[in-house]
Amino acid sequence: MLTKPWLRLTVIAAAGAALALPLPGIAQGEPGGQAPKSHDFQAEEGAKPDLDNRRGSVAPPAGLSRSAGTATIRWNSLGTPAVVTGATPLAEGLGADPEQAARAYLKANENLFGLPGEAVDALEKIAVNPIGDGHAVLLRQKFGGLPSGVDGQVAVGVRDGKVFHVTSTLSRSAEAPPAAKITEQQALEIAARDGGIDLATASTKQVTAVAVPAPDGTHRAFQVVLIGGGEGQAAAYTTHVDAVSGEILTRENLVDHHFEPDNPSWEVFPANPPADYSSTDTRKTWCYQAGARCDYVVGGDPATGKAWDVDHATDTPTNTSTGNAAKTVENRASGDPYTVGTRSNVTTPSRDYAYPWTNKWYTAKCDPAVFDQPGEADLEAAIANLHAMHNRMHDWSYRLGFTETAWNMQNDNGGRGGLGGDPEQGNAQAGARVLSVRDNANQITGPDGVAPITNMYLWQPIAGSFYSPCVDGDYDMSVIGHEYTHAISGRMIGGPDAGWSGAQAGAMNESTSDLFAMEYLYEYGFRPAGDTPYVTGGYVTGDKKAGIRNYDMSTSPLNYSDIAYDLVGQQVHADGEIWSATQYDVRQAFVQRYGKGTPAKQKACADGGIPVGQCPGNRRWAQLSFDALLLMASGAVSYVDHRDALLAADAIRFGGANQALMWRAFAEHGLGADAASNGPNDPDPTPSFVNPAGKNGTLQLKPLGDAKDAALRLYVGDYEGRAVPVADTDPATELGDTVEMTPGVYDFVVTGNGVGHTRVKFAVLPGVKLPLPLPVSKNHASAALGATAAGDGVNHGKLIDETEATNWASLTGPVKGKSVTVDLAGTDPVKIRRVQVSAMLRPNVNDPADPGSQNRFSALRAFEVLACNATKKDCSSPDSFSVVYTSPADAFQTRLPRPRGADLLIESFKIPTTTATHLTLRAVSTQCTGNPLYAGEQDADPNSETDCATASPFKDQLRAAEFQAFSR
Repeated sequence: MLTKPWLRLTVIAAAGAALALPLPGIAQGEPGGQAPKSHDFQAEEGAKPDLDNRRGSVAPPAGLSRSAGTATIRWNSLGTPAVVTGATPLAEGLGADPEQAARAYLKANENLFGLPGEAVDALEKIAVNPIGDGHAVLLRQKFGGLPSGVDGQVAVGVRDGKVFHVTSTLSRSAEAPPAAKITEQQALEIAARDGGIDLATASTKQVTAVAVPAPDGTHRAFQVVLIGGGEGQAAAYTTHVDAVSGEILTRENLVDHHFEPDNPSWEVFPANPPADYSSTDTRKTWCYQAGARCDYVVGGDPATGKAWDVDHATDTPTNTSTGNAAKTVENRASGDPYTVGTRSNVTTPSRDYAYPWTNKWYTAKCDPAVFDQPGEADLEAAIANLHAMHNRMHDWSYRLGFTETAWNMQNDNGGRGGLGGDPEQGNAQAGARVLSVRDNANQITGPDGVAPITNMYLWQPIAGSFYSPCVDGDYDMSVIGHEYTHAISGRMIGGPDAGWSGAQAGAMNESTSDLFAMEYLYEYGFRPAGDTPYVTGGYVTGDKKAGIRNYDMSTSPLNYSDIAYDLVGQQVHADGEIWSATQYDVRQAFVQRYGKGTPAKQKACADGGIPVGQCPGNRRWAQLSFDALLLMASGAVSYVDHRDALLAADAIRFGGANQALMWRAFAEHGLGADAASNGPNDPDPTPSFVNPAGKNGTLQLKPLGDAKDAALRLYVGDYEGRAVPVADTDPATELGDTVEMTPGVYDFVVTGNGVGHTRVKFAVLPGVKLPLPLPVSKNHASAALGATAAGDGVNHGKLIDETEATNWASLTGPVKGKSVTVDLAGTDPVKIRRVQVSAMLRPNVNDPADPGSQNRFSALRAFEVLACNATKKDCSSPDSFSVVYTSPADAFQTRLPRPRGADLLIESFKIPTTTATHLTLRAVSTQCTGNPLYAGEQDADPNSETDCATASPFKDQLRAAEFQAFSR
């Protein structure tokens, strides 16, 4: 799983609302026993979630609303603006010094922020980071001499004495907190109990006295950073313990589930080994300086010019895989993700980091015996590769603003700002000797000064869980870059001691990691495995179409109305794909305006040799993406908040030259002018497809046929279950039957009681109001019309409730033959010519009838339809039914490494015209029992069985979401 890094806990809510709890993670069922356990790359396993026990809210000052002049204001629960933004500067003439301009703005807006002049002067300067000719100024409150541990910050985007964007978690109260009644040791013990961490084995134990502002006043607290040291599931938290009561105020989950002595060189795969998994060694020689044996010159540290293996404190080579920006070692014998192994590359006086690579893990088909054979599954090559890739990400991101003052990861910061002692610590082949550790990658990122840890794992097929090839994640740069980016974004957003927090924020965290890894590879011309360059994890998963994700970000249909669309509900990786699809189109808009440039120009821009204002469009987009992180004072942000920060970054760096093209792309993905969210945990935010910088069109729903008078709902995209409609014809709602949208061709889903699901494609034209014809048909299998269902398993009625958000389940085997019979609506026989079936899964919810987790492999794959006419036969007897349709064996076709929600969405199947009063949906197979991709023994690991139909604990489970029947 690509799990969460350092997360900020505070949830910014609307005025009058409480600080909301983040939603807990939802676990995906996995096999037990002695077989390896897949720690799901999509982070569907749960850990203790972020927690914020602060309650209540402080109302904004009387007379202030969501807007002030041309500015838009969103309020936090401390009674100050969470965001102040606008299309024009918020203030002008504040002086050339960015910090003083920021303070002047706050003083001039005491009514907004509640800070008198002396309180503004007392704000602690945390950083002034450049954004082109402008700056992001981050200031922090103190309370009784204690720094704010959570919130109490303001980020002001300024340029030339003008303020363009402000985000804050400031408190109106400056009171000193009460005296402590517990000790630091007691706080440490409380936090350890809460997080389930053994203090005796914890690798990091850090306690700091801080203040925590809250709606009910300022709390004295101990900020406890704990990173577990025992084996088992990753556990690392920052916990704020009330120093008076000993209660937990907040808890934050820190895990975010590549010659000569003076010219060191590394043998590396720039993107990944051969995509066909051949053992051809396609590595390149990367050198510090140009030389006869060098394929590519990587240069040195951007700030000092020193080579990657140089100790900056002594200015001498280490001759190992330890340098200023990264320390890379093996950690195969430990299942503990927090232990950095003790073995580095063997000392090499020549500084030639070239080691044999034979593709051994793949050719041995995951046989663990290779760990004790010569070459040890190419261990040393893996360490060298991972070390080089971490250094590359360090150097690339440094030039985009991830510097010492933006809290990057380095052992020695050379007096340039920030805290040192925190190089990226990479574990190659992490946990390889531990059966429960496979198919994973994670990044653990603490605050500035605490060394982050990344774990790269081996991959192999696991029964009923994940079917990847036998490969080593240390060679897939799309995954390595993803993990490293968790540290980039987690450090840059919200200041040095915080990070992303909340479901939407966590989703953008995951998306940003995919986006930055993609961008690094693209700018240097390194092509990762995948049908396009925009696939994450194409090598480690074996799926070149979408990799580890549901979609290739360049072809994704997702939009903001789809939050929580995936089959485990609100989930950071799946929801992150919404942000990826949006940002890909924003990036493409920049490329269309400013061009792609030549490969040489792309590299020169990535190396910092060309000013960003002269670079191709993708580099300008990347720069704004880094800039925007610095403009958010809190990581508890929604997609709308991040959108505004990007727009503000453009205003600061490029003078707002790209507002129109950015707004168009945002609007196409539901993040238009009227998009809104009730904080970062909102599973049902309000989408908007309105482009405020362009000419929009309008569609008005026009029900036809059987739905002429029905209450229909219209959804943008491919999803209905858990998605948010944009229009309806139900007079009981406030939504209305029209929707304004930026021009384009859209896919829609229309549904309603009694009519099932219908897909429609339609064009929106600029400045034109058009009727949207909705030719839907009567669903004879609709519970809303009186149909009933009975049969095997549980939740029969959920098969005919006309939503893919629920499902029918059979929990005992065998799967084949399990069925549900539907007594169709009405009493007269009807002619059925078409059925619709959905194999979509519902999220894991507290359902006494269907306990436990939903498993992707239990989704229906093939089925039969049987019919009976009660006017001619006794339909209470199964013998009265006859088979009228048998689906293809791959009716719901999926790919490796596992089924995805998009594979299971409702499909229409034409059947021979059948007169019936009753229909039966009868299972032939599930993805587990009938899909050849998940069948048989696929590796040589004697400890692991891979055949889903015999080895998966979910082999006897069956689920389907919808069965609908139509006369046309």
